[in-house]
Amino acid sequence: MCSDDCVHIVVIGCGRVGSELAMQLTDDGHSVVIVDKNRDSFRRLTHFAGKTLLGSGFDRDILAKAEASRADALAAVTSGDNTNILCARIARDTYNITNVVARIYDPQRAEIYMKLGIPTVATSLWTTQQVKRWLLPSDQSIEWTDGAGMLHLVERILPDKFAGRPLRQFNVSTEIRVVGLIRGSQGRVDIDELFAQEDDVLEFLVTPQGLNELNALLEGAQ
Repeated sequence: MCSDDCVHIVVIGCGRVGSELAMQLTDDGHSVVIVDKNRDSFRRLTHFAGKTLLGSGFDRDILAKAEASRADALAAVTSGDNTNILCARIARDTYNITNVVARIYDPQRAEIYMKLGIPTVATSLWTTQQVKRWLLPSDQSIEWTDGAGMLHLVERILPDKFAGRPLRQFNVSTEIRVVGLIRGSQGRVDIDELFAQEDDVLEFLVTPQGLNELNALLEGAQ
């Protein structure tokens, strides 16, 4: 049974990344449909409470069976750049899916598509957790915690409202520090003189109190 806060997500591609992503999402309580052209690929789903569909991720009949019209998010994670971009564009332009991300093997192409408004992740920087950030931007999970539970490392997609602000301004209290930035396919830590842009992903080091302050700040911008 899908809880009140779960979302419906379509995953295109049941390779290593797609299967891991789909299993994590269903473990988190979300409704997930995963699509692949190879039936044997579904064997990777060692624990999965969602639905599998055999076929192409840009086939309209398959997308109808996947209930793309009510999907909150779609991840295109096949082994082909062109397929992933096509699926992402159909999801965004035809089905108006809010949160879409495509896996891209060529970093230069990834940067181009980011400029066209399609979030992409080059394979060298790909992690399941990073993709979940794009699919579930309201996710408030913690990346790392020290042994005493006094410091947390968290990653957040910056709301568009903050575009143009100096990144140092996000150090809003002694409990919060911005320590890194992922922009396009590049990661940076020399960020003191940079200004925020749409779709930036920021890394914050926070105390437990700072985590509450940070979540309140970002939620207020939604």
